[in-house]
Amino acid sequence: MERKPVTIAVVGGSGAGKTTISNAILDRIGNHRIAYIPHDAYYKDIEEIPLIGDNERNFDHPDALETSLMTEHLRALQRMEPVAIPIYDFTHYRRTTETQLVAPQPIILVEGILTLSEPLLRELFDIKIFVDIDADIRLIRRLQRDLAERGRTIQSVIHQYMTTVRPMHLQFVEPSRRYADVIIPEGGHNIVAIDMVADRIRSMLQGQPTE
Repeated sequence: MERKPVTIAVVGGSGAGKTTISNAILDRIGNHRIAYIPHDAYYKDIEEIPLIGDNERNFDHPDALETSLMTEHLRALQRMEPVAIPIYDFTHYRRTTETQLVAPQPIILVEGILTLSEPLLRELFDIKIFVDIDADIRLIRRLQRDLAERGRTIQSVIHQYMTTVRPMHLQFVEPSRRYADVIIPEGGHNIVAIDMVADRIRSMLQGQPTE
């Protein structure tokens, strides 16, 4: 019988360093052993994103993501079944017609801002990591990313940050840290914490029961 995968959540505010932490775990454990699932892939098309005010979309509210589909995919991976996850176009704010096939692996690594805010998701995780870093650093990183990768302007990024990102962080993301098993300050620069998490994952892999 196959061993049940170890399922890990890496959570934190936008620009906290979640991807850096995830990549560090991939490097230490081996990316050939990890099924990587970004929560961002499950954004809905722009017409289905909740409105804030008359004509602005709130991409930082839990209802902006199809978490029910992500939950189905995680449960399938835990049953050692492959899944086809969406591919999201952040320039046009909608899913593409293509999907990405993710094969089952001994480790499932989920990365997202709102992942621990969702009760249905929380119950699926064996290890819950919250990445914590100062708000000004997160804002600078978000600016750099959105300008370079998503074709945004400085004004639009700052406006979105003040209108939705910061308020939703305070309402949903920050309170979710209470559910974390591990809080990593300083993000990907905290080598000691990353090594401890990697050691814990290895230990759980060795002792994980079969189904």
